[in-house]
Amino acid sequence: MNPAELFARARRYPLGTRLFSRAVTWRAPYFASIAPRFLELRAGFCEVAIRDRRAVHNHLGTVNAVAMCAMCELAAGTMIDASLPAALRWIPRGMTVRYLKKAQGDLVVRATLDEMPGAEHRGDVAVPARVRNAAGEIVMEADITMYVSPKRAA
Repeated sequence: MNPAELFARARRYPLGTRLFSRAVTWRAPYFASIAPRFLELRAGFCEVAIRDRRAVHNHLGTVNAVAMCAMCELAAGTMIDASLPAALRWIPRGMTVRYLKKAQGDLVVRATLDEMPGAEHRGDVAVPARVRNAAGEIVMEADITMYVSPKRAA
């Protein structure tokens, strides 16, 4: 089942989105380090939040750059997985980031994809992800390059 369909089912239940978030981090354990919470997931769109807590801080007391990169990769990867036709697969190929402000407080990343790759697509897809603070200010921008190709025949 597609991740967006699972998310839609999960959100119907109390704590469903939290359980969905846990399931994603169980499948990709590294992302558990940022304790993400999925707020929205559908084809072409994903929002993920993290709380401001000591575990994601750097030595300056702000949210660590790598924690924000992890947020961006998680949102972009889950969103593209939910957006691609079943015959395609993806893998991150690169990430370009711009740090715009000190990242303090709870953060939300939004990854979007306006044009979905077709069933025969082979090549790079650029996924923009923007991290915002509680005031709605963009604190970091990331452009994640995903390599998309047809799945191998079984």
